[in-house]
Amino acid sequence: MPTKTKEPLATRLPHQADRLGNLLVSTFHFMALFAIGGVIAWAALGAFLDMITEGQAGIDDVLLLFIYLELGAMVGIYFKTNHMPVRFLIYVAITALTRMMIGDIQHHHRPDMGIIYIAGSILLLALSILVIRYGSHHFPSGTARNVAPARSGERDDRVEEQ
Repeated sequence: MPTKTKEPLATRLPHQADRLGNLLVSTFHFMALFAIGGVIAWAALGAFLDMITEGQAGIDDVLLLFIYLELGAMVGIYFKTNHMPVRFLIYVAITALTRMMIGDIQHHHRPDMGIIYIAGSILLLALSILVIRYGSHHFPSGTARNVAPARSGERDDRVEEQ
């Protein structure tokens, strides 16, 4: 029968403090994720209700709902995996720039260099997604290589082990 040796308080106290700190950080983490998810759902519902009261929805309204959808997906993925998929932030940026470009074209009805700048920004963001996906495929970061599931039509980031 093993004998129980009582550890001195000096070694138990840091261990207990670590456990308490981890509990507090996890609690804050979950509360913040629920709050952010709630705010996203509230904002999306408000935008949707505004579209209903107007009786119509323009393309910029639909793109705004896609932004809320991507933000909600990011929160959900972060909640499940504790990893923030950078690709989703870039998808949100591309959608926001597209919304801005369409709104600019609809309201001003004139081509100018601003449209070229926005289109170039969208192209750079799309290329950055390509670089991130290439890097995650060829240089995986460990066992949890694919923290975000592939979107419809995209291949998975995982590298098949042989």
